[in-house]
Amino acid sequence: MTDQQLPMVRAEHVVKRFGANTVLKDISMTVNRGEVLCLIGPSGSGKSTFLRCINHLETIDGGRLWVEDELIGYRQRGEKLYELSPQEVARQRADIGMVFQRFNLFPHMTVLENIIEAPTRVKGVKKQAAIATAMELLDKVGLAHKAKSYPGHLSGGQQQRVAIARALAMEPKLMLFDEPTSALDPELVGEVLSVMKQLAESGMTMVVVTHEMQFAREVGDHLVFMDSGVVVEEGDPREVLGDPQHQRTRAFLSRVL
Repeated sequence: MTDQQLPMVRAEHVVKRFGANTVLKDISMTVNRGEVLCLIGPSGSGKSTFLRCINHLETIDGGRLWVEDELIGYRQRGEKLYELSPQEVARQRADIGMVFQRFNLFPHMTVLENIIEAPTRVKGVKKQAAIATAMELLDKVGLAHKAKSYPGHLSGGQQQRVAIARALAMEPKLMLFDEPTSALDPELVGEVLSVMKQLAESGMTMVVVTHEMQFAREVGDHLVFMDSGVVVEEGDPREVLGDPQHQRTRAFLSRVL
């Protein structure tokens, strides 16, 4: 199978525990290249934990996770898994962009400095080249005029768009979004979703944990409803949202739609 045919993300029987609590129970799913997968479900269903497992921000207690053909976070010898070193994990993460609920920008750095920090330090990109890329990305998210501003002087929606630009500056092959609009005032949500929509249209592979059902319906290629650590229902977003087959899905959607 060529790289172009490989799924971007493949999860097989993933299990994650926090103490006695099993948060992910035998999760298997595939995200194809260029696809937008939307994960929905109630709080505590395991959506964000699964997202964090994809880039090894959380270790897993069972199963396997691959991005393209690379096992994430571990090296396998025989049937045993050995966790990779922090340096090896950091190398894997450099190819996976992640945008969190909270913007996690460095408050003491300007918008431009926030964006060029990782490419110059982690990837060794020359500063002038990093600045040129950063300005292109800021233009793409409609914030070129804020390059010299500090995060504290931006609205939440602007900070989240900077966070997206910062993730894109690493030229990731995969973007993970963990409820990127949930911390925003309602009138700021649209500007962030608009940037994400443009990103999807450009062919970026995306896994999005979201409560924005309209976004899932319009932009998602595949929808997964999770509850209590299991995949309850999945399929075409328009079909799942319009005619859910499972009682638990219907009950959840009746509360959020």
